Amino acid sequence: TMNCVRSLLLLLALAPPMLAAPFTALKDGERFRYRTSWGIFSNAGEVVIEARKIDLEGKSVFRITTHIASRGFVRGVYNFDDQGELLIEAATGRVLSASDKGISGSKQLHSETNFDYERRVARHVDIARPERNREFPIPDGDPVDLISALIQTREWTLQVGERKPALVYFGRDLYPIVITADGRETLRTLQGKVSTLRLVPTMESKAPRGVFKRGGEIKVWVSETPSRQPVQMQLKLNFGTALLTLAEHTITPSTNASTAAVP
Repeated sequence: TMNCVRSLLLLLALAPPMLAAPFTALKDGERFRYRTSWGIFSNAGEVVIEARKIDLEGKSVFRITTHIASRGFVRGVYNFDDQGELLIEAATGRVLSASDKGISGSKQLHSETNFDYERRVARHVDIARPERNREFPIPDGDPVDLISALIQTREWTLQVGERKPALVYFGRDLYPIVITADGRETLRTLQGKVSTLRLVPTMESKAPRGVFKRGGEIKVWVSETPSRQPVQMQLKLNFGTALLTLAEHTITPSTNASTAAVP
């Protein structure tokens, strides 16, 4: 379902070590558009990720927006349309807040999570379902969202078998994961054949949560070219597999100059 795709994206994207470091996963004005397939449906949906660097109360912040929507036949069966926003401190890479608003079938989506690093507490408020409101501690380390964590992998120079830890935010919780360089693979993409490094995030816990429950699996393929783009992402669950394929990548910085890149 598109809820699972949303889980993949909110559980993906920037996994540096668990120490504060400048946010470099996305550039100002950078935009990724992914085509989503689900089972036999090659045009099940679309995912757009976009970054803008802004000034917020005298602080340099990245605003990361995600738009996830079902398309074609799937939209007629299951209407999913969600707008998400992350505010990330540029100097530290810390997630300051995360919110989303939209519709999932017959359910309304509307929630926000704010992070208080002085108190080391995060507060999740679900406007659509207030019974899900909760406050939870921020463990040691500076959490990042999984979307930024997986895109950040393009800056790594990992060898096959090497691993990196991350503390990621997902939904109403924070937990540690490990991202492993699992192997190299040549993929057939929309831009042709591309040599990639395959990365696999896992939750090494006796009680896995989120998409890692019941054998769920995530994989990300990063092109081994100068642009090093995350050309494909996959979420595998016991009832199906969602595949995100990079369809378009552009950069339109604040100067209004525009450049385009391919994997």
